Amino acid sequence: MRKFLKFGQYLLEKKIIDELDILRARFIQKKNNLMIGELARNKGWLTEDDVNKILIIQEDMQEKFGEIAVRGKYLSEEQLKELLKEQQDTYIFFGEALVQLGVISEEQLMENLKEFNMIKLQNEE
Repeated sequence: MRKFLKFGQYLLEKKIIDELDILRARFIQKKNNLMIGELARNKGWLTEDDVNKILIIQEDMQEKFGEIAVRGKYLSEEQLKELLKEQQDTYIFFGEALVQLGVISEEQLMENLKEFNMIKLQNEE
């Protein structure tokens, strides 16, 4: 197995999932796992222009979106904390998306994650 193998690639190589399953799971993640700017815009705390300005600054400075937004007074610390909590609480991992799709069971997910993580640990040594 390759050193930097992703979980989806691992499941694909084991023929547990196929390419379409990966795309469908990634679509669920993309739709659900919103960025801080998107969450703030959805709450009406930032405009589209605000988000784009912060993203441009982020490209140059390589800092986190939220840190730039707070420093630039686009968001308060409290707003950022709320957004980060919401982002964390609603995040869907790749394996969870596969379970939602009915591609694998929760038990299969746990078994394969355990095996995958053991392989990753062995490769790091």
